[in-house]
Amino acid sequence: MWMWSREIAGLVLPTGCAGCGRPGGALCGRCRAALCGAGARPVRPSPPPPGLPPVHAAVAYEDEARAVLLAHKERGELRLAAALGEALAGAVSAACPRPRPHPHFHRRPHLHRRNRSWRPLLLVPVPSARRAVAARGHDPARRIALAAAGVLRRGGRPARVLPVLRQLRAVTDQAGLDARRRLENLTGALGAAPGCGRLLAEGPVVLVDDLMTTGASLAEAARAVRAAGGPVVGAAVVAAAPRAFAIKIAVPSPSGTEYERPSLLMISGRKHLIGGTCR
Repeated sequence: MWMWSREIAGLVLPTGCAGCGRPGGALCGRCRAALCGAGARPVRPSPPPPGLPPVHAAVAYEDEARAVLLAHKERGELRLAAALGEALAGAVSAACPRPRPHPHFHRRPHLHRRNRSWRPLLLVPVPSARRAVAARGHDPARRIALAAAGVLRRGGRPARVLPVLRQLRAVTDQAGLDARRRLENLTGALGAAPGCGRLLAEGPVVLVDDLMTTGASLAEAARAVRAAGGPVVGAAVVAAAPRAFAIKIAVPSPSGTEYERPSLLMISGRKHLIGGTCR
């Protein structure tokens, strides 16, 4: 009840931007552009946990993006879900690009049934602990996933949310744990709902969450979905730890040697050249 009271109060009383604090609404145009307009990038924690699928993130978890995520997650600013869903939709599209239709699609309608572009994109949110959901009054990842699915459908891509993952046991609060302890804390903690294998087989699965730090939660979610028969093609998050954006991609040089292409680190919507090294 307190959350709905907060939403009603926000419609009546003037509020500041959740990202920068400027007056004029829940999210100003500048912060919305920084959240949704930078373009999703592949991210990877170091070290990556075993079983982690390829992950794409919309922004780095800092500055305005961090403030917006915390306002939605911890302070119940539910109106921010629309902008966060838009950012997540961009990361989902990057994680699972739309396949090209068959060249004879218009002359052979029966190919529609077999074409991958027709199959719905399945967004599986990483569940929060029950006590966390009870304390916050909502499940942030699920709410953002629903908003992202709406954005994808309006853009012409079939998508739906399948909240099939469940907490099988209690886990310790992740705050303050390093990567190894987070992995130990979460291993075997998630499971898919009984009988969901048929639903998971209806399309490519993209795991979604609001934030990735060490990747332990996404790796455990991927294990649980794969165990249920779901084809996990990738994962998407609104934000990731800034260090996860520093990805060096090995590509062949004209001389035949391999070198690491300079990466671009996204910080507050700005691109910073990291540099490449030969090897």
